[in-house]
Amino acid sequence: MVRSTTPLVALVGFASVFGSSLALSRPGVDARTGKRADVPIPDPASHVNLFIGTTSSGHAFPGVTLPHGMVKTGMDTDSPDNHAGYDSNPSFSATGFSQLHDDGTGGSVPMSIFKLWPFASCGDDNRFEVCACDINSRKVLRKTLADRSPDDAAEPGYFASNLSTDIRVELTATRRAALHRYTFPANATIPRMVVDVTNDGQQSNSLPIVHIDSDTGRVTAGSTFAASFGPGVYRAYTCVDFKGDGFDLGKPKEFGTYLGNSPIRGLVDGVQEYTGYRSELGALVGFAQDGSGQTKILARIGMSFISTDQACANAESEIPDFDFDGTRAAARAEWNELLGRVQVETDGVDDDTVELFYSSLYRTHISPADYTGENPLWESDEPYYDSFYCNWDTFRTLYPLMSLHDPENFARIVRGMINIQQHEGWLPECRGATAKQWIQGGSDGDPILGEFFVKFADEAASLNVSADALYKALLADAEDQPPDWNLQGRQVNVWKQFGYIPQDLIEPGGANTKQVSRALEYAFGDFAISQVARALNNTADAEKYAKRAGNFINVWNPNTTVPGNDSIVGMVQPRFANGSFGFTDPRHCSPNDPTGANCFLFNTNFDGFYESSPIVYSQFVPQDTAKLIELQGGPDKFVQRLDFIFDQNYFDSTDEPSQQIPFMYHYANKPGHSTQRSRQVLAQHFSTATNGLPGNDDSGAMASYVAFFLAGLYPVPATKQYLLSSPFFPQISFFNPVFNSTTTIIAKNFAGNPANGTGGTVFVQNVTIDGQPAKSSCFLEWDVFQRGATVELTLTDNIEVTCGNGTDALPPSLSTGGFD
Repeated sequence: MVRSTTPLVALVGFASVFGSSLALSRPGVDARTGKRADVPIPDPASHVNLFIGTTSSGHAFPGVTLPHGMVKTGMDTDSPDNHAGYDSNPSFSATGFSQLHDDGTGGSVPMSIFKLWPFASCGDDNRFEVCACDINSRKVLRKTLADRSPDDAAEPGYFASNLSTDIRVELTATRRAALHRYTFPANATIPRMVVDVTNDGQQSNSLPIVHIDSDTGRVTAGSTFAASFGPGVYRAYTCVDFKGDGFDLGKPKEFGTYLGNSPIRGLVDGVQEYTGYRSELGALVGFAQDGSGQTKILARIGMSFISTDQACANAESEIPDFDFDGTRAAARAEWNELLGRVQVETDGVDDDTVELFYSSLYRTHISPADYTGENPLWESDEPYYDSFYCNWDTFRTLYPLMSLHDPENFARIVRGMINIQQHEGWLPECRGATAKQWIQGGSDGDPILGEFFVKFADEAASLNVSADALYKALLADAEDQPPDWNLQGRQVNVWKQFGYIPQDLIEPGGANTKQVSRALEYAFGDFAISQVARALNNTADAEKYAKRAGNFINVWNPNTTVPGNDSIVGMVQPRFANGSFGFTDPRHCSPNDPTGANCFLFNTNFDGFYESSPIVYSQFVPQDTAKLIELQGGPDKFVQRLDFIFDQNYFDSTDEPSQQIPFMYHYANKPGHSTQRSRQVLAQHFSTATNGLPGNDDSGAMASYVAFFLAGLYPVPATKQYLLSSPFFPQISFFNPVFNSTTTIIAKNFAGNPANGTGGTVFVQNVTIDGQPAKSSCFLEWDVFQRGATVELTLTDNIEVTCGNGTDALPPSLSTGGFD
């Protein structure tokens, strides 16, 4: 398996792909070359390994998409772990090449719809009627390389595979259309193509339609499918056109619809078949071969959630001339422009580290997806984004990373979220293919909107984000209870009444579970609202929601201890309506849980927590870690607890609630310990291997987390602070097009990165900003990134460095007057 060894036919400059006018319109772009003048890595796409996390439950998507593109075209396999379609384990067969996927999700397999499949021949006598079209009959293995990996290649904008049938498949894409190229062997006298209408990842189809134009071979189709993580359904449409690559393909030589393994020659419409729920229905089209050797057939696939006509229009407008190499080059150029906004110096850094960084940055921009113009639910001139799968995963690190280098897309996403709230009543929480899906925690769209507005309040209007509409959307979550808080909003009435969610209160309107973890996230959501109110100079609301952000203390039981370790005292716990506490074993849902519980979305889970343990959730108070330290017995006890979490294997690298824990030593004035723990996490759990993710990528949540650790930063969402450590590079810079500024972080005394993450000259002893001493060695303020400062870090091998002198050197917390 390789990223790509095929040379790019059109690896041309940015301006020659898109035209000089676009290059001139971008801040920081050199008009002569179409690239920024200060780019040491002009082709960051060459450092992206798309196969990281494509086996062992990483569910990473290695196919083709544009940044936040709707179409995500890629290979589907028969792996039980095919949530993104693909699995890099060569023992699994390819089943088709479909047009829509998600990246790194759990739940049921999402989308994977409208698969295409090539036949070089059918049966012993190569007859149309014996083509085995159903998904289990047609599947074949891929060819393998000398190292026994599959003969697949991928890079931003391109995917290819060599099937065991001697057919080569290549894929590229635009935002709403895909372009495939199928190279058939010379002995394929009638190259045939299947358009599979009904097989999504769950085989959940209903009400399928398909039509074949017998003159052109165009196939139009649609079907209804089940959402993968919720009760809803969605309907999607496609439009497939075929063209010879280098020769005139002509009219189809044969055509027909099929049901299961029974293609019938001459049928042009699905209504001619007897279909039922989950029937395997599609079209089979055969063409004359090239005659001069291999036959190359291009398949252009338009996608839409509106109609087949719009699917055709999308394809015709985005790929008018079937130019595979030009489409591929344009996609790569778009990725290079985006990835190139973050630049690293590579002297003394191994190739795997550079590859891990840019691959992680790449996966940060797969989701959410830009479905603008494809919203079947209402008409609007606002952007429409989907594949929020789910905010619970991504609010912590994905959007704060976008703030640093991609605020324009971030603004469009925020506008789309606000528009959803305006039409559905509450902000989206978990959403896929236009369907609402299950909420995992609190109303975690709130810190996403908070992240945007706290950092871009002054620029919001120019980015077409209405401050008034944004704040109204937040207040809807904070004040109005929805009819079903499993799908949107909060269980807010009892939250306002009690300041927590009683474990023994059975209220209609949603599942009575996750009471403790939801309370912690509601509190953080209220903190985000308080920060937006402060930015709007709404002092009363700022104080109101800051007070509600302190409600986390209402689920703190100061007497709870960890079984077998009485030195760890105090834990978040379920609480009853009468004010007394219940008990959940602090080890529950941890890697050490003696019962092996997973705390998933089951109505029988009365423990109060979602997907993590009370030990881990007891550390989630980003808005007031100083108060948390006080509750846990002071800085020494706090550090002791953090060490216990790591040393006794309670830290869970596979799940988001643990993500901030490695950096929490900062708040106890021991930032060197944060540096070492974060580096150990990367060394132990993440790599560039196909199994290089410890769990699901979760729509880029893990990718953005890794990118931050490698950059030597960690965000506190909806604030103006980034926690600071040392980068894995002697220098890293972030170009922000809204500010037209480049912020550079330089690691002086850089001496490489210890392979196991332990020790080394990696600890931050001193920080200067534009040559002046910084007030803290533990965090950077947002104005550093606004103005494009130069930050210089003096590194040492002494792990016992501190944040500096004075209380202002510690990262802010509400209880110490921070965030004012």
